[in-house]
Amino acid sequence: MKNSVKISAAHLDFYYGDFKALSDISIDFKKNRVFALIGPSGCGKSTFLRCLNRMNDLIPGSRVDGKIHLDDEDIYAPGIDVVGLRRRVGMVFQKPNPFPKTIFENVAYGLRVTGVKNKRALRERVEKSLHQAALLDEVKDRLNESALGLSGGQQQRLCIARALAVRPDVLLMDEPASALDPIATQKIEDLIHKLKKNLTIVIVTHNMQQAARVSDITAFFYMGRLIETGDTETIFTRPSLKQTEDYITGRFG
Repeated sequence: MKNSVKISAAHLDFYYGDFKALSDISIDFKKNRVFALIGPSGCGKSTFLRCLNRMNDLIPGSRVDGKIHLDDEDIYAPGIDVVGLRRRVGMVFQKPNPFPKTIFENVAYGLRVTGVKNKRALRERVEKSLHQAALLDEVKDRLNESALGLSGGQQQRLCIARALAVRPDVLLMDEPASALDPIATQKIEDLIHKLKKNLTIVIVTHNMQQAARVSDITAFFYMGRLIETGDTETIFTRPSLKQTEDYITGRFG
C-alpha cells in the first residue's frame, strides 16, 4: 500500500468572508511522495496548504465547503480534535519561527504538550528529530543555548525538527527556503528527499527549479483553481495545457 492516498481534497471551496479564494479543488496526496504546489502569487496555493491542517480556522470569517480526508477521516467533521490534527499534519512556514527558548526546548515543546515527561524519552526524541532534520551534528554541544543564536538555515531546520518530534504523517512546507541562501536551501532540499521515506510532504514554492528538483508530483494553481496535476517531469516537459506551459516557461506569473 506504499502508494495509497494519505490526504485528499474533494470539491473544496474556501472563502475569506464573501471572497471565494479557492474553487472546486480535488487532489489526492499519496504516501511517501513530495508534492509541489506552484503558481503565481495570490493564486491560492498557500491558502490551500493551510486548509490541509485547518490553519485557516484562525482567520475570522473564513469557511470551507467540500471535504478533506486524512486517511479515512474528514478533518472538517464536527468534533475533530484540531490540535491532534495539527500534530499529524505538521507545518513549516516561510520564515523560520523558533521560540525564544533553548534549542532543546524548541524541539521538546510539542512533546511536553502531548504529555511526554520522561527525561530520557524526551532527550532521545529531541536528538532523533534533530538528526532527522540534519542539524544534530551542528548543535549537539549547544542544546542549552538559545535557538535565536542559530543561522537562518539552522533555524529553519530546527523548525523542521520541532515538527518532526511529534511524529507527523504529513509535513506541509510553505516556501521553506525562500528566505535562505543557496547553501542552506540545498540542505533543506536534501532533507526533503530523505524525509519522504517516512512522510507525505506538500511544499509550496515560487521557485520552478526547486519544484523540479524536490517533488514527485506538481500541481499548478491559477486564480484559485487547480489547473493541472501530474508527475513533475511530465508537468515540466510535456504539460497538457497551454496555461501550464506558459507559466512554467515564464510567459506570465
